[in-house]
Amino acid sequence: MKWRWLLIFPLAWGVWEHWASRPIVHPPGVLVSAEPVQSDLNGPPGVLAKHGYQILPLQSFSLAARVLSTARYRFDEGADISPVDLALGWGRMSDQSVLNEFDISQSGRFYFWHVKRFPIPRREIETHSANMHMIPADDEIERRLESIRVGQIVSLEGYLVEVRAPSGWRWRSSLTREDTGAGACELVWVEKLEAH
Repeated sequence: MKWRWLLIFPLAWGVWEHWASRPIVHPPGVLVSAEPVQSDLNGPPGVLAKHGYQILPLQSFSLAARVLSTARYRFDEGADISPVDLALGWGRMSDQSVLNEFDISQSGRFYFWHVKRFPIPRREIETHSANMHMIPADDEIERRLESIRVGQIVSLEGYLVEVRAPSGWRWRSSLTREDTGAGACELVWVEKLEAH
């Protein structure tokens, strides 16, 4: 009889995990119309610290966006400071009727999308979606980041930053939503986070 429970428990756990992390589907329509907000710092930036890294704020940053994809990282060079990447969309990149045309994935700290036909212009896709590397300011923010589901609307506040490791390794945020490719991702120190 015990062997049955040894089979049933992992199966039930897997079903629950799949159900709890399933994507959220919305009715058609733009869910987030506002653009991300970025501004100069008031006064000289203070240096933040986490896990032995120095974190230099470059700009204040806030946004509301729809989650297009999530990825957890455990083994790359930045994983101990940025364990979660979020691919985010706003404007028409938050509209379910547009996103139905997309295949979206993440790998190697990049966000990839593919369409058979363009529902909106390519440049609008590039300027209204982004892969963002999240640096949680504390354990509670990290727990929230790790529980975010595709389709949720997130609101966050913090800074775009540069990370400096004792080894000399550096990781710097993009400071514009206009760029694409390597180096175009935002590196975000997250101080406030809500997801719904």
